[in-house]
This record gives sequence, structure tokens and C-alpha cells, in this order.
Amino acid sequence: MKLYDITKQAAADTTAIHVKGVDGEHLYADADKTQPVRIVIYGPGSKPYAAVEARQTNRSLKRMQDNDGKPSVASPEQRLVEQAEDLADITVAFENLAYPPAGAQQGKELFQALYADPKLGFIPQQILKAVKDWGNFKPGSTGN
Repeated sequence: MKLYDITKQAAADTTAIHVKGVDGEHLYADADKTQPVRIVIYGPGSKPYAAVEARQTNRSLKRMQDNDGKPSVASPEQRLVEQAEDLADITVAFENLAYPPAGAQQGKELFQALYADPKLGFIPQQILKAVKDWGNFKPGSTGN
């Protein structure tokens, strides 16, 4: 009897998400549309993603503990900060994307600054949606 090697379906650790603008159209850094604006992220099968999930659980438990065991939610401002931090921790790189308000910041600080910008809130939403779709992380995938 031939058995299927399920490891052929193992998710890749990362994928590149082609960012859409506020109008829903994919963004490119050049007029010829040869340089897609992409954000490379860790996926749900990766260690960085697992670390973020653990931190989110700990935050919830701490909020509950601080509220006499009753569920409570963070303020909108705190949620924005936490979401930006979480997304920055699962972001590997920006490709063909500049965020001038971050100045000389690089890496996690740059990622977090962009994700925390409420006027660019459509970008974190795309990343949150993409990271939940395991299909974006199939071997050889380049995301969406």
C-alpha cells in the first residue's frame, strides 16, 4: 500500500504579500509594474508567529487578571500599538516600499511605525488577512 507523504504539504515559514493600495489595486514602485510593493511575513507555522500568539494570550490573561478575572478589552489606542508590535514581529522585510515618516528607522522599528499609522490601516488589515490563510504559505508560494 502506497502512503502519501504529508510533509509535501508542509507550510513555508514565509511568504511575500503583494500590497494593495487604498483603492484595492496592487501597488508597484515603478510605472512599468515590474517592482511589486510587497511585505514578507512569517506564517502560522513559524516560530516568530507562535511567539506572537503566545504574547497575545498572555496579554489577554493579564488584562483579565487585572480586571478581577473578568474579560476586558484594551483601549483602541492600545490595540493599535499591540497590533503594530505583533505585525512587526512577524514581518521579515519590506520590498520596494518606503515609509518616510519613520526617518532612518530600520527593521522592527520601521515595520512597527508603518503598522501603527492609522491612515495606512488598510495595510495591517491585508497582512492580518493573509497570515490567516495557510494557502499563502504553500511551498513555492509567493503569497498574493
